[in-house]
Amino acid sequence: MTATRPPLVERIAGAPITWGVSEVPGWGAQLDAAVVLRQMRELGLAATEFGPEGFLPDSAADKAAVLRAAGLRLVGQFVPVVLHDPGRDPLPDVSRAIDGLVAAGADTLVLAASTGTDGYDSRPELDDAGWRTLLTNLDRLAALATAQGLTPTLHPHVGTMVETGEETQRVLDGSRIGLCLDTGHLLIGGGDPLALASHHPDRVAHVHLKDVDLQWADRVRRGETTYTDAVRGGIFRPLGQGQADIAALITTLEREGYSGWYVLEQDAILTTGPAGDVTPDPLADARASVAAIHAIASSLDGRSA
Repeated sequence: MTATRPPLVERIAGAPITWGVSEVPGWGAQLDAAVVLRQMRELGLAATEFGPEGFLPDSAADKAAVLRAAGLRLVGQFVPVVLHDPGRDPLPDVSRAIDGLVAAGADTLVLAASTGTDGYDSRPELDDAGWRTLLTNLDRLAALATAQGLTPTLHPHVGTMVETGEETQRVLDGSRIGLCLDTGHLLIGGGDPLALASHHPDRVAHVHLKDVDLQWADRVRRGETTYTDAVRGGIFRPLGQGQADIAALITTLEREGYSGWYVLEQDAILTTGPAGDVTPDPLADARASVAAIHAIASSLDGRSA
């Protein structure tokens, strides 16, 4: 471990979508920010991502104040934006996001190559011209974010223009942007998170940790169910309760000197019961994931002792 790298347990952040908070219309019950942020702190998380528009106050200063009051830092923001269409310039939207992140003291910009439609259940095929536009835009936006002191990343994500392992490799080969390695989305898309971390550790700039039920993932890949229905059915599991090798991934990244955030992000669609309770219970799932990552950290500390 380098002298300046914070311990692993101090680099665990949360994501509001673990509490069902999503930008997708009709996604499910949306919990109040006060509830979500309080529970994040109860779990000992150090930071959070912004969440979708409307989750926190509009202005960056007010967002930062809410997070400070909750005892949380801001790690970054997920920004889905159309990158492949030469008739749509993503720069204005991303510039506004960057301004807000800088004003709120964030570290990371997490871009996703949006299809331009709501949701993540379908996507068009991208031709070579579209790929050229997408890769050029990634480098433009990465340079803009870097100049403002942010770490720019691209998030391979189910239902976006960069989903599969092959498409992720095309981004690595054709642009300079770092990756947000999302263990769940990469697995569902047929990629190998551990291989990516092993072969391209220098390109991993941000990490979203999900565990995955591979039976559900196979059904999504075969087109037997939609991504949304798979999330509703429980495709994402607390860390250690699915088939993603989270321990091996973290061990590899830490060995390679990764010093960034691990964001616990178990996408959930919540339903509200008659008494106001929600199902599934995001706090219980997040607590299990925190315990799993603490166990991994303890194992790493034991190896280095």
